[in-house]
Formats: sequence, structure tokens, C-alpha cells
Amino acid sequence: MRGLGKTRRTRLTGFTGRTGSTGRLVTAGVCGLALAATLTAPAQAHGPDQGSGRTAGLGSVGGSSGGKAPHWELKDSGTDVRFRGLSAVSRNTAWLAGSKGTVLRTADGGKNWRNVSPPGAAELEFRDIEAFDSRRAVVLAIGEGEASRVFRTEDGGATWTESFRNTDAKAFYDCITFFDSRHGLAMSDPVDGKFRILSTRDGGRSWKVLPSAGMPAAQTGEAGFAASGQCLVSSGPRDVWLATGGAPRGRVLHSSDRGLTWTATDTPIPAGDPARGVFAVAFRDRTHGIAVGGDYRADQASPQAAATSRDGGRTWTTAGTPPPAYRSGVTWLPHSRTSALAVGPTGTDLTTDGGRTWRTLDTGSYDTVDCTPDRACWASGEKGRVARLER
Repeated sequence: MRGLGKTRRTRLTGFTGRTGSTGRLVTAGVCGLALAATLTAPAQAHGPDQGSGRTAGLGSVGGSSGGKAPHWELKDSGTDVRFRGLSAVSRNTAWLAGSKGTVLRTADGGKNWRNVSPPGAAELEFRDIEAFDSRRAVVLAIGEGEASRVFRTEDGGATWTESFRNTDAKAFYDCITFFDSRHGLAMSDPVDGKFRILSTRDGGRSWKVLPSAGMPAAQTGEAGFAASGQCLVSSGPRDVWLATGGAPRGRVLHSSDRGLTWTATDTPIPAGDPARGVFAVAFRDRTHGIAVGGDYRADQASPQAAATSRDGGRTWTTAGTPPPAYRSGVTWLPHSRTSALAVGPTGTDLTTDGGRTWRTLDTGSYDTVDCTPDRACWASGEKGRVARLER
């Protein structure tokens, strides 16, 4: 594809493996408030996770009635691929998508993972997956030209149908999202100066490229990051947001008509380099959003790595106390109006004030995070890492 050329290839090499975000609408409820309360109540301290133990403690944060702090409990995925694609359906059911064409599914809370990878996909890089339930899912493979593909299953991964294969050498698809079980979008890095949007109205069985007339011009070098499946997210029946970087300004683009017309807004998250910008966004409704990002290179600092919006993405405000380093994934806690989790290679952070301030809960490496209506939160990342939040 044009625009990023070899720089884009280098960036993706750094992202070998794979979040996916479901774009669900999250509403207030008692169970979510209880989860947020356990994450912020005093409790006994747990040592930081170094990636070697079964559980990853959430520091001194959290606690249950038994006094045990909430923590990421690592699940044995049985593989060492990197999972940047994650779609959590419930406490028991979750889907993972990663490098080497790998798709895994659990139906028992992570005790067992079934390899349900599409046949012949070993050379593909899956970076985003959107699951509707334990049987239906759509997965995106990223890359230049025909490396960008979409597959769909209706039987839990027993069989897959390739429903889209990119034939434009200039296109490079990064993320997908669904408004409901039928309507969804996928986004490509700019083609002929504008981001390209792919649309489905039948649950991913067929796709078509939307007209570009309503898409603002891209900046030089601007693109999405295929880092967590959260560079394109939706909330409600029509609103969708697209996160960008790699250009002078990290931006968030918003559409309120399922991708036909867009407005672009600068964010305070630093960009100006192919490795920097907005990596992920999450909206709990059509108004309140959080953006995270930074510089994915381990030797580079990431100041101002988070921002918030209270007007649907029209304006963004820097977090007063942002995460201490680059973060690639973010999600609102289920049924909470103020609490969210952000993850990255150096840790997990929690906000309880809508994204204005963050504090680190865990130092384990994760690329993406997703929560479900039944109070389950999952995270996944490098070396086959996948975990569920336990209390």
C-alpha cells in the first residue's frame, strides 16, 4: 500500500501477533458498580506479575469479601502465538485471533481452548475478531493486498467461509467492528488519500467498499494501528470511531451514519512519527470516550498516553494522570459510567473517574482487553498470553 511503504512493514513486524473490540454499548448497572468497587477497595498487596506465574496480581488494588485482590489469572492457551484479536462473549466464552492464522475459542472460562483456525490460514496475521456468541464470529487478517481477508463462521469455528479478499494492492485493512449482528464495518489505511471503509449488512457474509466522498483527506503518513483490534469501534446502532497515528497529529474520526460521512478531530496524544499516535478508542455510549496510545517502541517514552471526550469525539482532553507508558487497548468496565481498563506491553491501568486519572494495577504484558455484560473481563497478548479477571 502507498503512504507508509516500508515504514508500515517495519511497524507491523514490531506487531507480530495480535484485540479486538466488540464495540458494545455499556450501560449503568449494579453488577458493574460492584466490579468497579472491588477494583478500588483496599486489599492485601500482591506482587507484580513478571509473566512467570499463573496469576497476575493487581497490586494493592481490589478485594473481595474474602480479602483476595482482583487479579489477572493466566489461562493456558496451549500456544505461543501473539493474540492481538480478542472478543469476549461472556465469563465462559471468548475468542482469540493471532499470528500464524490462529483462532482459539473457549466455552469453559479458559480451562480449555479449542483451535478453530480456518484451514490454510497459517500464513495470515489475524488482528481483530468480532464474535456474536459461542458459534458466530468474524475474523480479520491484515496486510497488503490479498493478505487482508475476512472469514466468517456460524458453527463455532468448525467451518469457515472467506467472505472478503482485498484485491487492491494499495489497501491495507486494520480493524473491524459491528453495530449489531448484521451491520458492520472494516477500515483500511488510506487509499488515494482517504481511509477506505468496507461495509456489511448481512453479518459479514458479503462486503462492499463505501463511497469516499464523505471521508476527510488523510494526513501524510497517517494510518491505523493493527495493534489491538480497537482502531475502529462502534457504540449503538450508527456511531463509529476510527483512531489514527503515524502522522503529524494523532486523530479520531467519527461517523454517525455507519461510515458514510466522517469528521476528524485532533487529539493531544503525541504523534509525528510512524510509531506514535492513537492506538485504541472505547466509547461507553455515543458521547463518552477514551483514547489511548503513545509510542510502541520500548525505548521511547509515551507522555500523554490517554485522552477523554465527553462530546462524541468532537473534542479531546489530556488525562490529568495518564498511564505511565504506551497502551494499545482500552475497554470500559461492564455497566460502569466511570471505570475503564487500559493495557499494554508494560502493564494494566485502571481509571475510576472516566479517564481523567489512571493508576497501574499490574505489570504483565497484554495487547488488548475486553469486558462482557456478565462482569467478565479478558485480556490477551504476546507468547500465547490470555487471562481473565478473577476476584
